[in-house]
Amino acid sequence: MGGRYEMKVLLQELYQGDTPRARRYRYALLAFDLGTLLFVVGTSFHPRSAVLEAADALIGVALLAEFIARHAASPTPGRDLLHPVTLADAVAILSFLIPVTGEGAGFLRALRTLRVLHGYKTLVRLREDFRAFRRNEEVWLAATNLVVFVFIMSGIVYETQHRTNPLIGHYVDALYFTVTALTTTGFGDITLPGTAGRMLSVAIMIFGVTLFLRLAQTIFRPAKVRFECPACGLRRHESDAVHCKACGTVLHIPDEGEA
Repeated sequence: MGGRYEMKVLLQELYQGDTPRARRYRYALLAFDLGTLLFVVGTSFHPRSAVLEAADALIGVALLAEFIARHAASPTPGRDLLHPVTLADAVAILSFLIPVTGEGAGFLRALRTLRVLHGYKTLVRLREDFRAFRRNEEVWLAATNLVVFVFIMSGIVYETQHRTNPLIGHYVDALYFTVTALTTTGFGDITLPGTAGRMLSVAIMIFGVTLFLRLAQTIFRPAKVRFECPACGLRRHESDAVHCKACGTVLHIPDEGEA
């Protein structure tokens, strides 16, 4: 009983704490997720083999262990299990563990990575650890949203097309189609046949253009700082603001001593 309690305390520290060990662990998880996604892309260029299936299984076991640890540390495991991103993560893990499927749905792991990046504790830590992120937080998040969307849609295109569409031979072909559809360039050298293919193309164009415009808006909009007004709670202000534009309260926004 004592060992189980100590393990739960350790997991809660790693996933919810702010100790140096917890921060290193969460950064390591992000790095592992990115490595997993690169593995999914890279293996799309190679035929299935016993070596790749063994690698899939090892990654799947590691992902499953992390999945169990994460929910053991959660204060609301039941609610977390029903979250759509958690369900997508479970599908991604199963795709690694079931050899006959390959790691086809592994690209869904990107949703878990995106959720971690948007988590409150992760955002606070990134603001404190990385000056570039702190100064351009909304640009980084908008760019991450767009990149994850492109990655996932390319994965969907690849998985739904590469067995039947000779124009989609590997992940880069799917990525190329996704980007041309998103930018509405539409060169026409790669198309998705059938009603399902056309609807997938429409979804890429509609949602992709929305995310792209969001990124452009955050890049060209005047930079603001995040600081909560003690009176009205407004959190975004001009970098040199002295008073809150909503209620007029005097602000004391910390700066880094730059001219």
